[in-house]
Amino acid sequence: MTRVVAQGTFDLLHPGHVHYLEDAATYGDELHAIVARRANVTHKPAPILCAEQRRDMVAALDAVDEAHLGHPEDVFVPIERLDPDVIVLGFDQHHDEADIADALAQRGIDCRVERASARDPRYEDELLSSGDIVDRVLWERGGAGSDGT
Repeated sequence: MTRVVAQGTFDLLHPGHVHYLEDAATYGDELHAIVARRANVTHKPAPILCAEQRRDMVAALDAVDEAHLGHPEDVFVPIERLDPDVIVLGFDQHHDEADIADALAQRGIDCRVERASARDPRYEDELLSSGDIVDRVLWERGGAGSDGT
């Protein structure tokens, strides 16, 4: 059985996330998704949703066999525990494949690193990133309270 790991923040789950996880699932028989802890998200604004909620949303997707929370201090701890055959990075994730492969080798983890394909928009005005969703909400509803005033 080929075990695959995908990882990400998965804040405000959107079609780009679904595509990433569905694509990652094609690399093996079993897909495990690791959801980053807020403290580990340093390359972009902190997630809006709590880690447990994001994990539960990811776990609800058909492509995902099991969703896990990332380790609060060491992002490689869940990788060591899961011992994957393949790690699939998201199309636009900031990680460098060679750097990840080197870090895995230094820890004695024998798996290959792949990059998921991009998802092209299918609908007019479709949003494929959490940042774009947040920007749209702020643009269209900025300043309004939950009652619209």
